[in-house]
Amino acid sequence: MLKKLLGLTALIYSSMSFAQVTTVTDVLDREVTFDAPAQRVVVGFYPEDYMAIGTEAAYDRVVGMSKYIWQAREANWEMYLEHRPSLDRIPGIGRVDTKTFSVEKVISLQPDLIMLADWQFKGLGSDVERLESAGIAVVVVDYNAQTLERHVQSTRLIGVITGQEERADRIAAEYARNVKTIAGRLEEAGLPMPKVYTEFGSAGVDEIGYTFGKNMWGAISKMAGGDNISEPFVEWWGKLNPEQIIATNPDIIVITGYETAGSDDGMIMGQGVDETEAKERLAGFRQRLGWSTLNAVRENRIYGAYHGACRTILDGAMIQFYAKAMYPKLFSDLNPEEAYKNFYRDYLPFMPEGTFILAP
Repeated sequence: MLKKLLGLTALIYSSMSFAQVTTVTDVLDREVTFDAPAQRVVVGFYPEDYMAIGTEAAYDRVVGMSKYIWQAREANWEMYLEHRPSLDRIPGIGRVDTKTFSVEKVISLQPDLIMLADWQFKGLGSDVERLESAGIAVVVVDYNAQTLERHVQSTRLIGVITGQEERADRIAAEYARNVKTIAGRLEEAGLPMPKVYTEFGSAGVDEIGYTFGKNMWGAISKMAGGDNISEPFVEWWGKLNPEQIIATNPDIIVITGYETAGSDDGMIMGQGVDETEAKERLAGFRQRLGWSTLNAVRENRIYGAYHGACRTILDGAMIQFYAKAMYPKLFSDLNPEEAYKNFYRDYLPFMPEGTFILAP
């Protein structure tokens, strides 16, 4: 009996000594103090990033999560569930954007820390104080902004939360090197900047879908050397007037999609999506009223991309994709789809199979 008690005492002491009081500065310049690595975590957003950076073992300590953004990528979610069924048993906490986020549920889970996206933190308003008053550390990260600085900082923050600082530093360094290499080539080449339009194509051919201004695909296309035609009209995300698209006459068009769409002719991309079907869906957008006059359509420069590969540390491959689509000779050596799959090979427990990038 004494031996068991001594063993239990040693285990408790070991766990306590492993966790260290740590203070970090999150993406909103807030200083947050917690025991790192955190032992009970609620993941508010970026669930795949949390696993890639923190390793699969990080989910042993996740006690709650906002699941909808993962489950929206149905086939991707099922791929993870097949590998790790316990993900399905993690309690959901609701959504900030639909006012279903439950502070009471989060508090009941007794987490040490909740990781929120920038937009979630701002959307919760005074509810953040309720979480902090319950002794929960609130750390804000942000991949939506699609800036090198926030991608790197967010990755390192997740590294501290999960106790995977070295792994996080490696991932952040690889991402920064990719961005800087592309920027360096563009600066040296000094080529004219092509006009690019990106649309989330779930709604289908007959309805103009959401496009992106300063963040997400808008920022990615800009990082890759494009002139984003949506930026003057849309701050973050919204819809352009069809006449604006025709008048601006983009040189490159990218239609994005998830594994499922909101209409029969909506764009589909991602895990388990057959390339032939994706091409058929993409071809439908060429037939839009007035689009036959667009440079992108006349020059056959309309592409497809996986919407799930945006606002994530995995999107370095998508920067390569845009760069190669806009400057095919300058970036002829890049293989964006291989880069996307290589990230899974290096940092996630399996390889995805499907259509993630689609060229004409």
